[in-house]
Amino acid sequence: MLSFTTTRKGFFTMATSIAAMLAGCAAQQEQTTGTESTSGSGESTASESTSTSARETITDDTAGGHAIEVSGETAAYTSVDVVKTGDDAGNDEADFYGTNAAVYAEEGATLGLDDVTVTTDGAHANAVFSYGEGTTINVSNSTIETSSNNSGAIMVTGGGTLVATDVTAHTTGNSSAPIRSDRGGGLQQVSGGTYTSDGVGSPVIYSTADVQVSGAMLESTSSQGVVVEGKNSVSLNDCQLVANNISKNSDKSDWYQAVMIYQSMSGDAAQGAAAFTAKGGSITNKNGDLFFVNNTVCTIGLEGTSITNEDTQGNFLRAAAAGWGREGSNGGQVTINASGQHVDGTMLVDEVSNLNLYLKGGSDFVGAINPDAAAGEVYVELEEGSTWELTADSHIKALTCGTDAITLGGFTLTVGEEAYAEGTASTGEPIEVTVSESAGGPGEGGEPPEKPGEGGPGAPGGEMPGGEPPAKPDGDTGGEPPAKPGSTSSSSK
Repeated sequence: MLSFTTTRKGFFTMATSIAAMLAGCAAQQEQTTGTESTSGSGESTASESTSTSARETITDDTAGGHAIEVSGETAAYTSVDVVKTGDDAGNDEADFYGTNAAVYAEEGATLGLDDVTVTTDGAHANAVFSYGEGTTINVSNSTIETSSNNSGAIMVTGGGTLVATDVTAHTTGNSSAPIRSDRGGGLQQVSGGTYTSDGVGSPVIYSTADVQVSGAMLESTSSQGVVVEGKNSVSLNDCQLVANNISKNSDKSDWYQAVMIYQSMSGDAAQGAAAFTAKGGSITNKNGDLFFVNNTVCTIGLEGTSITNEDTQGNFLRAAAAGWGREGSNGGQVTINASGQHVDGTMLVDEVSNLNLYLKGGSDFVGAINPDAAAGEVYVELEEGSTWELTADSHIKALTCGTDAITLGGFTLTVGEEAYAEGTASTGEPIEVTVSESAGGPGEGGEPPEKPGEGGPGAPGGEMPGGEPPAKPDGDTGGEPPAKPGSTSSSSK
């Protein structure tokens, strides 16, 4: 809840500005105005400045504290600078409940931020954090910078909502996704702006929520561009995504990728069908595979997006088992819907994975599927006007196509156990997909595995029993975070 000191500070600033304006009109000369600086404890001081458009600075340097905190009320801040220092050692408290965040809203609050700068320099110091159902933060025309580990730029948990318009965000710490979410998820709507991450385990977007981004520039210089965990989604509309995944903070996977869709079984996200969609814009991958799907069911929708893999050894898709989930049942179950889309590259589907590939609206696929041998079950359907040009031998289970849809180019396409004859029509059946809706739990042996995009073992719960978001512990210090199955360590997102 807003304190009396903070409210009084707002009136003081307004009165000072009006007085300065009137004095300027009367004297027709430059006047000096006061700049107020407020600490997290609510103390304020005035200092002189020769600027006619002074900005207020709000600071906090306490462990676990906030520079701005709004609970159950409506508040707005314009043209202010927010500076947050101080570490928070309670990893789950910061990641799940927003402790130590520079700007924090909860309990159904509505908070507006316009023309603000937010800077954090402390471990587990997220910048702008919306917690709980009914809570909404609107941030626009603003700049966010975080420089320590586990410190995202904009973040939701527990069902919170955050709307960002024309924001420039840059994170340099490890496990510090600029667009970040954690247990209980929520909704993030991002329009315009630039989002850049430099740290290990810091994709530009880490989604355990519904994340919708349009017209933004997104770049990762060390990690995946996008990670979707569990029953959650990311949609990109006319965005420019550049991913250069060159570092790992987990040994669970041998591969690098631009977009990863998986279920960690840590419990931070419910099991169920995930989704990634891209319409228009571009995706550029500099190292490894474009898409990697593991231990989950997902739909990838692509429509008119320019997709480039600069790694000539990388694949378009890899659906495969890795170190998450139970051995033998932890592959990726993938449906790709491509409409008006050029698809270029190899698709690898291992023996515990499957793929349904739908090429529609004049899409063309230049590439191969499982070129070395038959592995996981694959179904390919080419709508009239869509084509597939093989670049290597391919092995699939079933095929639906017209007579002029497939060009073999001297390679062999094996459908089931028979070679496909170019120029013939074919009718097949899609692969059945099994979707589990149960909450996440520990993997084989009971030890929650590390996460690739946000390092460290997780906590149980995901979508909490009964679908409720996680409850915030009572008291200012938050109490103990929830226990984890088979582990006593905290998550590190």
